[in-house]
Amino acid sequence: MPPEKTKKPRRASTASLNASALVKNPGTLRKKTVAAGPSRQTRKVRIPAPAEALDRLQSLIVESLDADKAEDIVTIDLVGRTSFADRMVIATGIADRQIAAMAMHLDEKLREAGVRRVHIEGGMGSDWVLIDAGDIIVHLFKPAARALYGLEKMWAAELDIAEPSHIETS
Repeated sequence: MPPEKTKKPRRASTASLNASALVKNPGTLRKKTVAAGPSRQTRKVRIPAPAEALDRLQSLIVESLDADKAEDIVTIDLVGRTSFADRMVIATGIADRQIAAMAMHLDEKLREAGVRRVHIEGGMGSDWVLIDAGDIIVHLFKPAARALYGLEKMWAAELDIAEPSHIETS
């Protein structure tokens, strides 16, 4: 009697391997989608805040930074240039403790003024502290870090003006 032939297991197709991988690794497809960014249909258009409210908030921020002896306070209007904020305030602090104190005092004053979500990135011993006050983003730098990153140059109005291209046609 001849030996019984055993069937080799069929190799799974690529589609079924991908489907089984999604089951084993939930969230993989979601992570890829998030990394790809929002589609044009789902992208929200940010409506700028009223100018009067921005002016009040900006003056509160600048006064707080000035009271804490911040140096070189610069404000940049971002309306129509970006979707994450309407204005940006950049200031310099000499020491870590001064920058941390400026951030803490600004956080307190913003909360007292009714800004609901104040998010602070960076902290003690950091060369750069970012304070997200919703419509206004505040950057607090040490002098060397401010020169290194050059946010004023990056967001300068001159960069928005496209230079004419000099293409020769023959």
